[in-house]
Amino acid sequence: MAKGPLEFFKFGIYLAIPALMVYAVAGNPDNLERVIKSRSYVVYPPEGPRPPTADEMAEIMKKQKDSRK
Repeated sequence: MAKGPLEFFKFGIYLAIPALMVYAVAGNPDNLERVIKSRSYVVYPPEGPRPPTADEMAEIMKKQKDSRK
């Protein structure tokens, strides 16, 4: 069975490539920052108007009651 050395080689490559990529990207903070900035993983929509606070809601309700009378 001559498959033994080939399987060890393939397994070594399987482990080495991710390890080398992590070292290349995360080993240098400048590379890591460049990779993070070049990809927008989460894009948040622009922030809308804030809902009124409890005090503002009480004032709005009071104005609505007064306008009904």
